[in-house]
Amino acid sequence: MLPTVVGFISYHPLVHVKLGPLNISPHGVGIAVGFLAGARLMLPAANRKGIKDEQVYALLTRAAIGAIIGARLAYVVNHLSDYSSPLEILKVWHGGISLLGGIAGAILLALPKMKAERLSFWKVMDAAAPGMALGVIIGRIGDLIVADHLGKSTKFFLGYKCPDAVTASPCHGSTQGMSAGAIVHQTALYDFISTIFLLLFLLRLRRKERYDSFLILVFAVWYGAMRIVEDFLREDVRHFGLTGSQWSSIVLVAVCLILLAFYRHTPAVGQWDRLPPEDGPGEDVEDGEAAAQTSRIGEQPTLIPPEPHQEE
Repeated sequence: MLPTVVGFISYHPLVHVKLGPLNISPHGVGIAVGFLAGARLMLPAANRKGIKDEQVYALLTRAAIGAIIGARLAYVVNHLSDYSSPLEILKVWHGGISLLGGIAGAILLALPKMKAERLSFWKVMDAAAPGMALGVIIGRIGDLIVADHLGKSTKFFLGYKCPDAVTASPCHGSTQGMSAGAIVHQTALYDFISTIFLLLFLLRLRRKERYDSFLILVFAVWYGAMRIVEDFLREDVRHFGLTGSQWSSIVLVAVCLILLAFYRHTPAVGQWDRLPPEDGPGEDVEDGEAAAQTSRIGEQPTLIPPEPHQEE
């Protein structure tokens, strides 16, 4: 008879790296490097869609700020009982952040700039989709280093065996307080593996010309569906039986599936690159030209009397 547990993963987490007076978190480094790598992958894709580098940089600057705000805000909303004062909410090093909240915040803060620059929302997001997947992959490496996002007990061969209690590890933190030797789901690993396949799939899809919005909708459906399944293995706070990420993912997947299955073309909303050009005060160019033509048509020709003929 085969043993129930074929194998497991075990290592001592590296929660902090001390550099002089600073304690550097591999988790934070993974997020930062992932964002930069995703941005680098986005640039050539955006150029092919007619989006200039400086426009991409402006969007990414706003997206970075929005990601920080959204990631923290989404986490706090889902864990309101953990915060007794508004000041504690600002201490981002206490508690956690939400990946989906970060993505939402990044998009929302970049939206006004897209419209101001007359960029298609869907072209920008399609260019960003593979980079977003790459960013998630690298960010999850940081999670794996610190052994974050540990879930329920399991006998799955990819389960993570918690190290000794003397080790600084999320296993023995305030979240779950698992005993040494416990084998649990390492959901960050599942997320990491799934998103690698998602990235490869997106890179393959973009080889062929497709309508704007296709790539980002595929990203949203895949990643959202994966989070719905994955969160059943987590020990996160639940509301009406589901985590906050599951509720938001259900809505996201449903909307994107409808767009993919029934519309099969670029949604009309967000196509700001098709807006008519803005002119100065007064009549626009076309109306001005038409008025000028009408004025010329209505004018009566001025008759110039001939000079008197002079005879020598």
